[in-house]
Amino acid sequence: MTIAAAQQQVDEWIKTVGVRYFNELTNLGILMEEVGELSRIMVRKYGEQSFKAGETEDALGDEMADVLWVLICLANQTGVNLTEALQKNIEKKTKRDSSRHLNNSKLQ
Repeated sequence: MTIAAAQQQVDEWIKTVGVRYFNELTNLGILMEEVGELSRIMVRKYGEQSFKAGETEDALGDEMADVLWVLICLANQTGVNLTEALQKNIEKKTKRDSSRHLNNSKLQ
């Protein structure tokens, strides 16, 4: 699935199953909530915290998808073409960081 197709599919789902988009600030709050849920799994799987009873690392992909879903909702609501935005961001980082990381002794 392309990013453009994902934006279209989420938009169709929201308008048919979801009735309408939550407002932008509500979706921003939901995004922060979903990032927190992703963080909880990451710090338990890759960090030093232990999983609580009943928690598993199986939800990692699902939590990433939740973050992506809400980000796509925000893009759709604000008129951002994520394909174009990501391409511009890659170009920006490539230009800005062309030798930055090569000279970072911490990465050697």
